[in-house]
Amino acid sequence: MRTALVTGGGRGIGAAISKQLASDGYRILLTYCNSSKPAEMVVDEIRNSGIDAVAANCDVTDAREVALLATHPWVSEGIDVLVLNHGRYDRIDAKELELEHLRRTMATNFEGAFLVWDATKSSLTENARICVIGSQLGTRGSAHGADYSASKAALSIWARSLAQSLAPEGKRVNVIAPGFVDTDILSGDSPQKRASREEEVPLKRIGTPEDIAGVVSFLAGDKSSYITGAVIHVNGGLYLP
Repeated sequence: MRTALVTGGGRGIGAAISKQLASDGYRILLTYCNSSKPAEMVVDEIRNSGIDAVAANCDVTDAREVALLATHPWVSEGIDVLVLNHGRYDRIDAKELELEHLRRTMATNFEGAFLVWDATKSSLTENARICVIGSQLGTRGSAHGADYSASKAALSIWARSLAQSLAPEGKRVNVIAPGFVDTDILSGDSPQKRASREEEVPLKRIGTPEDIAGVVSFLAGDKSSYITGAVIHVNGGLYLP
């Protein structure tokens, strides 16, 4: 049975990715940090479809917890797809950013991804695929999310470097950079703000978690076998680097 490990797989984009990869035939090991109920609901939905799934509590900023995750029997049997999706986004004006804010965000978004990779790399199967969820802000920056933007920029460059290193082994690493996606990050928008975002996007709509999950499915499959080290912007035309 092929196995996919999805960090932050219990909510938002991660939940959509978990369910999509399950429909593609992977059993799903997903992680969560703060709330077990959404993750268990995703697990139940996947299991009801006839695919096995399990949720594991893991704070990716804690090397000991990540090391424990790596001892899970499914990890030991081999990971075919690794999706580094977890993240945090605290809206802090760039001019108000303090070192502790930067360190906290980098610890989760960048260092946490590295810790998971480092702990599980020996379990990656031949021709394993790694999908890293970045952000358009990792390229364009953000006045109210400098720490988030910096962490996603670091994550993207690290992933592209890793792609070059792993390519001779047949393993592929790609980055997906979403734009506006209908997740908790946008949940505080007023109707007016929501309408403004939709108008800003050339396709005139906010993206869905399933929009991102579909690209992960493509990158995890054989039809993308000649793609590695790419940053794929999925944003409805909002940002064209």
